[in-house]
Amino acid sequence: MFIGEYTYTIDNKKRVAIPAKFRKTLDKTAVITRGIDSCLAVYPTKEWGELTKKLESLPSGKVDARGFVRIMLSGAVNVSLDKLGRILIPDYLKKYAHLNKDVIVIGLSNKIEIWDDRAWKEYREKIEKDIGDMAGRLHELGI
Repeated sequence: MFIGEYTYTIDNKKRVAIPAKFRKTLDKTAVITRGIDSCLAVYPTKEWGELTKKLESLPSGKVDARGFVRIMLSGAVNVSLDKLGRILIPDYLKKYAHLNKDVIVIGLSNKIEIWDDRAWKEYREKIEKDIGDMAGRLHELGI
């Protein structure tokens, strides 16, 4: 399970370290793709396989479903962790997520997200202000 928030730096070769706590779950390989809210999503290979099955089952006749599947799958790339636990972030994904040098790596149970440091702080501050209202709405869903 991935949980927590970690600060890292993208090196000159466009690599970012994955937190040591996450590396065992990734088992040296992962899939990285466009995430929601202008971040990147990193999935363990097994989890990615399960997600692609769900994506394949979406109705191709629906515009939103087609678009979502296209963006998720066309942006995906297999990555390998090097000996120091780093992954290479392709230029097109770095550009999509507006990643600069400083990034935040967060664990979200079954996946990891990589955010530009500034974008994450802005997003987190906005969400933290509304956490009480969100909790009330989620309570209706049984959370």
